[in-house]
Order: sequence, then structure tokens, then C-alpha cells
Amino acid sequence: MLLCRFDADRLGLVEGDRVRDVTPALAVLPAHTYPLPPFDPLIANLDVVRRCIRDLLPGAPSLHLKDVSLLSPVASPGKIIAAPVNYLKHLDEARSDAQIHHRNQVGEIQRVGLFLKATSSLVGPAAGVALKHPDRRNDHEAEVVVVIGRRGRDIPAARAYEYIAGYCVGLDMTTRGPEERSLRKSIDTYSVLGPWMATPDEVPDPANLDFWLTVNGQPRQRANTRDLVLGIPELIELASSFYTLHPGDLLFTGTPEGVGPVEAGDVIDVEVAGVGRMTVAVRQAQAGDPA
Repeated sequence: MLLCRFDADRLGLVEGDRVRDVTPALAVLPAHTYPLPPFDPLIANLDVVRRCIRDLLPGAPSLHLKDVSLLSPVASPGKIIAAPVNYLKHLDEARSDAQIHHRNQVGEIQRVGLFLKATSSLVGPAAGVALKHPDRRNDHEAEVVVVIGRRGRDIPAARAYEYIAGYCVGLDMTTRGPEERSLRKSIDTYSVLGPWMATPDEVPDPANLDFWLTVNGQPRQRANTRDLVLGIPELIELASSFYTLHPGDLLFTGTPEGVGPVEAGDVIDVEVAGVGRMTVAVRQAQAGDPA
């Protein structure tokens, strides 16, 4: 299934260029009172929601994708985990370009590990990117994103795929500068997720996914997940050796070479073969912008 969130928190099933409104399936989710759980309720109950969706489909309204606003397919991740310099050519690129490394040491992922991004930075493609710090370089980074589906700790790589709920297209934006990367990558709208979540049955070989990014139609990045330094199973093993993973947690798996600056008015397209394509407009952040 290709599952999306759209408009005013509606739930949709994507079929070609149409989306079927299956929002009533959310009624099967359990009610939570304070304190709220550290996981996304939809992802935690995905199996029962999918069964309900199948029952609803015969009578579900059909809308054209171009007529809806796509939100982040995961509403409430407990954390956003990200893998730095997880493609060798990007490691070389980051080390050789002073505008990227900004005198920070760029270490191999095996040594520096993972980092966290603020969940408040998460938006869907319809929200676009609101650039902060216009005096600095703000770069695009295309990534394949894994959605964790089950609670787990110390997950061995051999069992990692059992803990995946789905895959999304990710745009990891970053402001260049001397600060820690988790700060520079946690600005509002700097984690774009979309256009929907593809469940594992839609992605037969996640270790062999082509993906690419263009800015204003000009190619910038192109890679395949087979070139990851640490593959998806190894990333899950590493992350779960430090954090308990919960349903809805997001794992940005890393970006390849070709990162570059964007400016207000640019349009970014990111596509992962077999998962989806999202178009993201870039604007200048304004005082009082909604998060």
C-alpha cells in the first residue's frame, strides 16, 4: 500500500494519480490519554488499519492527487534519526569543500555514528521549505527514509527488516556553519517527508533503490542504496544499540554526492524508484510562519 496524509489530517490510499479517502479507518485506533505514548499510533496499529482500509475501499471517495495537499505521511515520530556521510563520494565531497565542512572535522560514519533531528523540523511536501539564515548556504540532501514499525532494542541486522513499516522519500535540508549538524538540520521545515509511505510489499529490494534530486529541473543528485556505507539493516542495528526504536521513528539513511545550495523561488523534485516522487517549493522564512 501507498498511504498518505492529506489536507486536514485525512488518510489516503494512493492508486496511480488518484487518492482514495479512507479516513474512517482511523476510528480503529485506540484512544490515548495523558501521558501520550512515545510512538505514532497509526504506525503502531498499521496492520489493523490496513485491514479496515481494505473493507472501506469499495465505497471510498476518489480524489485527484493534484487537488490535495500532502502532509508528512508520519504525523508523530518519537525521533528522527539521521546517518551522516553514508555514501563514500559524499564523504569525499564534504571533506574537499570548505563551504560544506566549515572547518568541522568530517569523520566516517563508522566513527561518528548517527545524530538526531528535532521532530519540529518535520513537514510534508505541500508545506515546502522555509529558508532561515539567508546569509548562509542552505543545501538540499536527498535521502531514502525508513519508517520503523515495531518497538525494538539491540536489533540484529539479520532481523532488521522485520522492524520496518515502510519507506518514504526524504529531503534533509541543512544550513552550513560551524555549529553541530543536529542544530543546523533541525530548523522548522528542514525535514521534508513524503509524498506517502510505501509499505514493504511495495519495495521488494530496499538495498537496490535508485533515487535522484533535481532543482528547477536540473539534475543535482543521483544514487542507489546499494552504495550505502552502512546499509539499512546495519543502520537499524546501530541505532537500536543506542536508542529504543518505536513505531513511527524515522531513519534518514544518508545522502550521496551532489549536495548544493538552494534559494527562495527554487523548486526541488526528489524521487525514489518504486516509492514515490515529491515536489517541494523553497521560500524565504517569514516572522510568524507556522511550524
